Amino acid sequence: MEDEIKTTAEAVEAAALPKARSVHVHDCPPGAEDQPLPPAVAKNIDQKSPAEWAYERLILYIKNFEEQLDNNHEVAMGFTGGDVGIMRIEGMGFYAPDIITFYGSDPTGTKTQQIQHVSQLNVMLRALPKQVDQPEPTRIGFRLAADLEKQD
Repeated sequence: MEDEIKTTAEAVEAAALPKARSVHVHDCPPGAEDQPLPPAVAKNIDQKSPAEWAYERLILYIKNFEEQLDNNHEVAMGFTGGDVGIMRIEGMGFYAPDIITFYGSDPTGTKTQQIQHVSQLNVMLRALPKQVDQPEPTRIGFRLAADLEKQD
C-alpha cells in the first residue's frame, strides 16, 4: 500500500499518463512501450483524438523497429484479414478523430495507400530488403519521430 500523499493535480496527471509494458521470451532490445514518451507525445494526451494518439504511438513502434534493422533492410507492414500483401512504409498520417493512413509501395514498386479506422487498427511491422537502387535504407520512423518533436 502506498502512503504517499498527492495533490489533486498530481493524481489527475498520474491517472492520465499512459501505461505500457512488454515481456519477451528471449533477450531483446527494449520495445517502444519500454521507452519514456517523448515530451511532444506525452503532452495533452487527454485532448488527443483516438487517431492522433494511435498515430503517435505507431511512430514510436516504427522508429524502435527500425533501430533494430541492419543497413540492408527497411520497415514494411503486412496486412491481416485478406491476401493483400505488404507495403513499404513511405508515409503515415491521421485524420481526427478516427482515421489512420499509411502511404507506400508494394514490393513491385506499385504505389499503395491504406486508410484504416482506429477501431480496426492491426499492423504487422516487417523487414524488407532495401531497394537496390538506394545506397542507404530509408528510415521513415526517424522522420516521423522528428516531426512529432517539431510539434512541441
